[in-house]
Amino acid sequence: MVEEKQGRIRPAREGEAEVLTELALRSKAHWGYDPAFMAACREELTLTRDRMRRRLEVAEEGGRVVGFIELTPEGKGVMRLVSLYVDPSFHGCGWGRRLWERATTLTPEAECTAMIWDADPHAEEFYRRMGGRRTGEAPSESIPGRILPRMQIDWEPAGQCSVCTGRL
Repeated sequence: MVEEKQGRIRPAREGEAEVLTELALRSKAHWGYDPAFMAACREELTLTRDRMRRRLEVAEEGGRVVGFIELTPEGKGVMRLVSLYVDPSFHGCGWGRRLWERATTLTPEAECTAMIWDADPHAEEFYRRMGGRRTGEAPSESIPGRILPRMQIDWEPAGQCSVCTGRL
């Protein structure tokens, strides 16, 4: 658990899937997507029992869940940032940066040499400010024909990735 000046970052708890799903939906809707778009994204943004078994870290302030990150192995030495969401009422409070820093701390600790993710186009600039770089494009899992920025950040080689091999 990472203690923060105002709040903390901790592992997700069993039973928080619905809270995290609703937070992800609110966060995505913040960008002005219409109801049809949001309905198409619902399945992709839903935290299932299987997804809750992944590496999930939750930002909590005043006993309220305000954001989360979700990481999963992508291959040898590579971690995928599946989700980084902050409740819109907490945008601008530093939680996006804190969650990003947590993700980028966990990944090298797990001996991964890179982290990749597909960004919402509205979030690409945030990720660039955090040190990510665009490496290409990826199709949306929810919206046919929609293309997302594929992004990456690299670290020095540290050996075989324990997360990517399932030994975390």
